[in-house]
Amino acid sequence: MSEPILVRFRRLVAGALAELERRRAEVNDLNVFPVPDGDTGDNMSLTLRAVLAELDRLADADLDQVGREEVVAAVARAALLGARGNSGVILSQIVRGAAEELASRRGQPIDPALISAALARAADAAYSSVREPAEGTMLTVVRAMATAVAHEVARMPASRLDRGVAAAEQDRLLADVLETALDAARRAVADSPSQLAVLREAGVVDAGAYGLCALLAGAVAALRGAPVELEHHAPSSRPAIHSPAHTSTRYRYCTNFAVSGRDLNPNQLRLRLEQLGDSVLVVGDARTVRVHLHTNDPEAAVALCGEEGEVSRLDVADMWQQVEERRARVEGTVRQRPRCGVVAVASGSGLERLLEELGAVVVGGDGPVRAHELLAAINATGAETVVIVPTDEAAAGAARDAAELAERPVVALDALAPQQLLAALVEFDDARPADDNAARIRARAEAVAHGGVRPVAVGDNAASSEEAVAVVGDDEVARGRPREALAALADQLAAGAELLTVLVGRDAPLGEDELRECLPQHLEVEVLPGGQRDWWWLLAAE
Repeated sequence: MSEPILVRFRRLVAGALAELERRRAEVNDLNVFPVPDGDTGDNMSLTLRAVLAELDRLADADLDQVGREEVVAAVARAALLGARGNSGVILSQIVRGAAEELASRRGQPIDPALISAALARAADAAYSSVREPAEGTMLTVVRAMATAVAHEVARMPASRLDRGVAAAEQDRLLADVLETALDAARRAVADSPSQLAVLREAGVVDAGAYGLCALLAGAVAALRGAPVELEHHAPSSRPAIHSPAHTSTRYRYCTNFAVSGRDLNPNQLRLRLEQLGDSVLVVGDARTVRVHLHTNDPEAAVALCGEEGEVSRLDVADMWQQVEERRARVEGTVRQRPRCGVVAVASGSGLERLLEELGAVVVGGDGPVRAHELLAAINATGAETVVIVPTDEAAAGAARDAAELAERPVVALDALAPQQLLAALVEFDDARPADDNAARIRARAEAVAHGGVRPVAVGDNAASSEEAVAVVGDDEVARGRPREALAALADQLAAGAELLTVLVGRDAPLGEDELRECLPQHLEVEVLPGGQRDWWWLLAAE
């Protein structure tokens, strides 16, 4: 990367990202506004990572041939596509505003005057991205930075640098200017609880505002070649009382995606999306926009925007789950982030509880599972990689869709029977990579003989408690009274087995004593409450 402006811009971004990563957990735990979902540090980090990756891709570009506007557009688009959550989207606009200004002055060194102009443009872009700006947030901080630097530059005898200025002198002057911005940012962060009631009630400073302080401290450190001291702000375990004007309490899913097309109208999309939820941000241009909203129906939001262009980079997080995770972190009751997580799709209160005890995040219920529910569950694992294990073919299709859409590595297995899944999940090890866990689960499941007993349907929707059918795979192996069908299935599965596990459905007609009388007496038998709706008993033999 030979262009001096972009070389120095990359240094600043890399330094900012390094400091944010060092304080990311702290920023996450400060996050109580607009929802205490504890992901502000993650979201800001994703934005800067995308910017840094794009700058590295452009490292060998000849800016005279590619064009400065094209380079700026590429960096702004990378920030936009990498953004997630309110803080990430707003940060992407700060980056866009600063990048446009820094790259607009052909051949001009990055000097105090240019930094001042870049901060002013970044503040304007940030405020323009939010329909109802809330003071006491990162918006206030970026404006305070811009104002302080503008006043400082106005008092300088020389705020412009000649092209021949030494690199070390340029770094020193820029560090001085950015330290002025950092001082203003620190004061704004400390003052944020006085401006935003939810922060004052929760006993914290604003997470996004503090995240911006960390970014600026990292940039100064990159210029100085030495760390910059920055005060820590301890998170509070006190519950946040939400301000109704700016918080999401009605909606469950934080939904983020990009839309690509022609003649896109961000304002029109925003107005339509506001019918589906709140905390709506739609930023971008006629070709690419980034959407963020809190909603109970992510698929409706995707469908609405899909009418205007191609939807990609869908990310859905369950904010209710995130709120509980943040509370656990702050109270010190959460374990370290695992290397691998597992998402299980299952139906039946007992089965869901058993799978959760084995470490799975469970997507349950009797209705069809949707991709956005699985994406939220993937995020809820908190793991670097994830395995999804569905228990029917429809869920398997949703699992494959979620794996393709997820922004972290996900392995979606083919459908397993619920009793297979329960037996196989003992092989899961959260310290192993997803591919390894998927292979272990698959191998264990294939070694499990399994079948089920269900009632024979009578009439339209009723079921007879007098007649049952025993099934192995797609084959009927017995039909008759419930005791007879259960005994026949157990005898068939018992060959060569040592352990027989029985998951009891919600409407099973036999009590446990009667059930055990139907089973081979030479086997070790484990009877567990499954709570499944359609099957009286699900059996697994090992």
